[in-house]
Amino acid sequence: MADRLTQLQDTVNQQAEHFCNAIGVIQQTSYPSKFANFDRTGSQTPIQNPPQEDYAQLFAQLIARCAKDIDTLIESLPNEDSSIELQNSSLKRLEIENQETAENLEQVVQKGELLLEKIQSALGDIAQSQLDMQITLKPSLK
Repeated sequence: MADRLTQLQDTVNQQAEHFCNAIGVIQQTSYPSKFANFDRTGSQTPIQNPPQEDYAQLFAQLIARCAKDIDTLIESLPNEDSSIELQNSSLKRLEIENQETAENLEQVVQKGELLLEKIQSALGDIAQSQLDMQITLKPSLK
C-alpha cells in the first residue's frame, strides 16, 4: 500500500509541476494588460519570441493525462469497506490454499524421491551388468 501512496504523491507532485509550468509559460508569452487609473512606467510590451509549440494543447494533454493517472491510483487504493472481518476471512482462505498447496508439494516430492530411488537402482543394475559382462569377456579374449 505504501507503494501506491508514494506513486500517488509523485503523480500529484507532477501535476503541480505541470500547473506551475503552464502558468510560467502563460506569463512568459502573454501581452500586458492596461488597468484604468494605473500608470506604469517602463516597457509596455515584452519581447515576444514566436511560440515553437502549441503550449496550451501540450499542457492540457499533460494535465489531463496526469489527472487520469491520479484517478486510477486513487481507485486502486483499498476502500474503507474492507473491514477487519473481511480481511480475516481472506487471510484464512489464503492460509487454507497455502496448506493445500504445501500438501500437494509434499506428495510430489515423495513421488519424486521414489522415482529417484528406482532410477538409482536401475543404474546400479546396469553398472553391475556391464561389470559382469567385462569380467566374462576378459577370460574368453585370452
